[in-house]
Amino acid sequence: MPDMLARLYDVSDPAPLIQRAADAGYKVRRLEPWDRDTLREFTLANFDKLWAVEADRAFLQTPITGYVATKDAEIVGFGVWECTRRGFFGPTGVREDLRGSGLGAALLLSCLRSMYEAGYGYAVIGGVGPAKFYEKTVGAFVIPGSEVGVYEALNEIRGEPI
Repeated sequence: MPDMLARLYDVSDPAPLIQRAADAGYKVRRLEPWDRDTLREFTLANFDKLWAVEADRAFLQTPITGYVATKDAEIVGFGVWECTRRGFFGPTGVREDLRGSGLGAALLLSCLRSMYEAGYGYAVIGGVGPAKFYEKTVGAFVIPGSEVGVYEALNEIRGEPI
């Protein structure tokens, strides 16, 4: 899976998507230290151990480099950055039954806006699966020759071809 690049100075304000989520009963907010165990449980239940390990790294930063979507204090989605490498966005995910609800876009824009505010001009979206989502939402584009990148060792762990 290739990496993509997003221009952070072009990223839209996440506020309208955050408000849309609030109108539907969801809250999108920055992760707090007490979210760590719950986020780990969410990633293990809905994604995989490697994503949980990566997302843990967001809690080592000050401020924490991630956002969460919740409903009634239950995590339903997350997005983190600066976990795999500096300047990288991800991993990110929304519970399967809520995909297409706009929560993923709200989390993505929140993270990318924070990256811009931290001084980045661009973000690498590593090992992208749904490229069309990132193209549509933030105008990201595939980085030529990035099919084998920093995730080469991860592919070896998973037993996937490089």
